[in-house]
Amino acid sequence: MDNQQRRAYLALTLATLAFAACFSVWTLYSIIGIELKERLALSATEFGFLLAAPIFTGAIFRVPVGFLAEKFSCRNLFFWQMLLAVPPLFYLPQIETYSGYIWIGFVLGLTGVSFTIGIRYVTDWFETKRQGFALGVFGAGNAGAAITLVLVPFIVDTFGWQQIGYAYGIGMIFMAILFRLFAPEVNRYYRKQRDSHDLAFHLAPLKDLQVWRFGLYYYFVFGSFLALILWLPHYYVSAYGLSLTQSMALTLLFVTSSSMIRAVGGWFADTYGAKAVNWTAFWICMVCLFFLSYPPTTMIIHGVEKNVEVSFEVNVWLFTLLIFVIGIAQGFGRASVYKTIYDHYPHHMGSVGGIVAAIGALGGCTLPILFGFAVDIIGVYSACFMLLYGVLAACMVVMYLALRAERQQKLLRDAIANNFLEQD
Repeated sequence: MDNQQRRAYLALTLATLAFAACFSVWTLYSIIGIELKERLALSATEFGFLLAAPIFTGAIFRVPVGFLAEKFSCRNLFFWQMLLAVPPLFYLPQIETYSGYIWIGFVLGLTGVSFTIGIRYVTDWFETKRQGFALGVFGAGNAGAAITLVLVPFIVDTFGWQQIGYAYGIGMIFMAILFRLFAPEVNRYYRKQRDSHDLAFHLAPLKDLQVWRFGLYYYFVFGSFLALILWLPHYYVSAYGLSLTQSMALTLLFVTSSSMIRAVGGWFADTYGAKAVNWTAFWICMVCLFFLSYPPTTMIIHGVEKNVEVSFEVNVWLFTLLIFVIGIAQGFGRASVYKTIYDHYPHHMGSVGGIVAAIGALGGCTLPILFGFAVDIIGVYSACFMLLYGVLAACMVVMYLALRAERQQKLLRDAIANNFLEQD
């Protein structure tokens, strides 16, 4: 392995660790939110807004930060972004009101832009045929949510509830310093190439409809993944009566498997094609969501001599299995979407990647709120999965129409080329 390869893998490793640290802060409310729901007596809708607060800021700021990542050092941006998370974390123990947690959640949400910065940083280190793998490994930093699921209960049991913010703040300072000291800077060739393009160059792809179509796909594969991280601990406690420890352990299984498989998904996208991997992932999720959408149901069949009672219910173990499969499919889907983006826009990973990442993060922001609305209105816990089923159906219809249009265009180009050959 030559020096350039070593630097590339060092950059990928440190970027992934930094992203994991930021992601753990971004999803912090998924655990402390359960305690706050009880303490503040929140409804499902209010709980959804609480979970969405940090995700909202992380979503909307991914767009401007994506453009900054095209013009400035991503290494420096990553460092300062991590340090910005420290003051709100230290202030977290002082908050006592629902509105206070909402506002501090907005500030903590700035950690969510780390994905956009990291994607732009990593892509400059690897050649095209390795991009799926590299982006998949970096995306495995989603496992930072697992850090929160493990670390928060430990902090609470060992030091007390009020120490969570301080512990996370110290951790972010350590990670920022580690990244600053050891993460290599992108070489001069890439910096010069980046600086030679103006804003119009980076904005140009945004007029393409397919950019927004990629965003819709990411809304499901990442947005629903993020929403489920936030919602599952509460769901296990409310729907199945599990303890908080059991709920976090089962959510940890979902988060870890879905995050780590993303690297494998990147390799599959490199090898078998990103679109094929994405389409397959959608179908797997569709089947699982069909069963998860059914609430506990009892039917009475009026027979000739007696009534026959038929019951259907997804028990906690079948539910966990289906969620596990969905998480694996989403991991493949997240990797394949970004491989598709690189295939179409290799020189716009900051701008296009930022837009797609923002749309995906908006899924993590809007879906918990919609989950709360759905549960409050319909009155069954599985209403959230009915909603996800509808979102996925829309994604699959759009993707099917797009693939069909691409096939028709290819047939037309082939027909025109054959006509030219025959005339010659």
